[in-house]
Amino acid sequence: MILIKDDKLEHKIYQLRKELIQIAEKTGLNSPDTICYSQKLDQFITIYQKTSLLKKRKLKYVVREMNSVKN
Repeated sequence: MILIKDDKLEHKIYQLRKELIQIAEKTGLNSPDTICYSQKLDQFITIYQKTSLLKKRKLKYVVREMNSVKN
């Protein structure tokens, strides 16, 4: 798995969303180009969501470990 920093991933999602809107305005919502960009954007959003979830789980684990050390 390739790790990408959140800020770079957010920027890429923003950039793709902007391009998707422009392409959809030019070629229509059902054009192959629009659909391709939409799918690409979906992939990046999924990656972002998965990495966010992993970070949350990792943080919960660390907090649990810290709490167990205190006791």
